[in-house]
Amino acid sequence: MEQSDVIILGAGAAGLFTAGQAGQRGVRVALLEKADAPGKKILISGGGRCNFTNLGAGPANYLSANPHFAKSALARYTAADFIALVERYGIAWHEKTLGQLFCDGSAKQIVAMLLDECPPDRVTLTCGVDIASVARDADGIFTVTAADGRAWQAPALVIATGGPSIPKMGASDFAYRLARQFGLKVVEPRPALVPLTLGGEDALFRELSGVAAPVLARAGKAEFAEAALFTHKGLSGPAILQVSSYWRHGEPVGITFLPDAATDWLIEAKRDRPRAHLRTLLRERLPDRLADALADRLGLERELGNCGDKDLRAAQAKLADWRFAPNGTEGYAKAEVTAGGIATAELSSRTMEASKVPGLYAIGEAVDVTGWLGGYNFQWAWASGHACAEALAAAGAGAHG
Repeated sequence: MEQSDVIILGAGAAGLFTAGQAGQRGVRVALLEKADAPGKKILISGGGRCNFTNLGAGPANYLSANPHFAKSALARYTAADFIALVERYGIAWHEKTLGQLFCDGSAKQIVAMLLDECPPDRVTLTCGVDIASVARDADGIFTVTAADGRAWQAPALVIATGGPSIPKMGASDFAYRLARQFGLKVVEPRPALVPLTLGGEDALFRELSGVAAPVLARAGKAEFAEAALFTHKGLSGPAILQVSSYWRHGEPVGITFLPDAATDWLIEAKRDRPRAHLRTLLRERLPDRLADALADRLGLERELGNCGDKDLRAAQAKLADWRFAPNGTEGYAKAEVTAGGIATAELSSRTMEASKVPGLYAIGEAVDVTGWLGGYNFQWAWASGHACAEALAAAGAGAHG
């Protein structure tokens, strides 16, 4: 039976970072990972270059049943704080677009940095741990037992096992099962930052597989101006992944195909180029295959000069808010993250500790805080982990006198 001050379940971004931060504050950490190596999801993120934070990360970039929950942690550990850490290790980085920061080299540098941040005399990482049971005794001591009989004990336990997105990487709903075991509520999880699938009449658009264009995409009250990509199953690309986190079954997704076009651009074109066709104008602004597909569906095959203003305005309106009716998503297999998770109402926003179960903490993707695409989820991992590590150190100081 191995004794420590805290057991952290999961050596992904949140778990690794928390282990290092807590270890540096004198906390003895047992860091347990199911996979054969730490940080596997970090390694595949950002096309292998790890989109490790976003310059604009703030509470408005996160989805949660309680939109205020993330404020405290995000304010106390910012993107600038993580950038300073990256630079201390000499890791070169660049901004891609929209504040998204990537390693110039490889995501392996981030994993190596997080491991180097763990003091070897304080943090013990054990991989290949298949957890059989987790228990808490009357004295508040947690015992984690592996399937092979190994066991760990500590007065604190951190759930950092993420959500079920990308199951081929070993992801599962373990965090939610453990939370429910201890009486914590879970906000219904669902795939987020995920491609949407199209059926019915919309399925005709699947013939455009591989075509991308800049659009303004909307779902619910959220809207994002980025690229959309048509796939053989439906819709993807950054704009679609962003709105997928807000989309609910049965709701439409609205797309503005020419987001920079003037309000009455077709009426103006009729005046300036009366012999032109709508198809020609669309081909000047969009990929040919997409332009043809939209023109076919709009059905205005006459020269603009022979089209009534009412018809042109109807075409403008359709292009400005083209409604798709997704019949689902590509699921956890293709979801970058999971929305929902351990209810924030159960946790302290300052410490990430469960109010009902002293010594139990939840951080990162396991919690009902989901960031936008573009480094925001990593920043939540760092911020929630930092808040947790500070709390663990404070609790440890009290425990050790």
